[in-house]
Amino acid sequence: MRDHTPDFTMHELGAENKALIRQTVQQLLEKLSGDGKLNRETLLEFWIEVPGLKRSRGSFRGGFLMPDSFIYLTDYFQYDAHSLLPGKSYEAEGMSLESVWDDLLDELYYQVEIFTSPLSSSKGITLELWAGNRQRPEGEWVYAVDRKIELL
Repeated sequence: MRDHTPDFTMHELGAENKALIRQTVQQLLEKLSGDGKLNRETLLEFWIEVPGLKRSRGSFRGGFLMPDSFIYLTDYFQYDAHSLLPGKSYEAEGMSLESVWDDLLDELYYQVEIFTSPLSSSKGITLELWAGNRQRPEGEWVYAVDRKIELL
């Protein structure tokens, strides 16, 4: 059996990039939660654009955007009318909301590092983030908030 794992060394995101991503994700989720749009189908998705690399965005048969990756937010949070609370499994373990944020962001950082590691520097890489609800994971957005940031 042949191993198809890419051969590259992981480069950890720097503290400034992690802070920038954290701030952006928190703003998106606060907006989503504040609008009362967080539910069990809510996703956090991202797309990475690398300068000088021609890579068309993937699409499904219906022409929908295929993100680099997505995370179900309800794996981490439960919700009430207008605030984020630790998910039930976190709550059962007595973990704080800050611990939930740390776990979510560690997963996101890791996924971003996978897509950016083949490059020697993250400077100029654009990270596009969406949080919201689709008709299905690959379908059109029913409701979403988004932000595009350039990594340092």
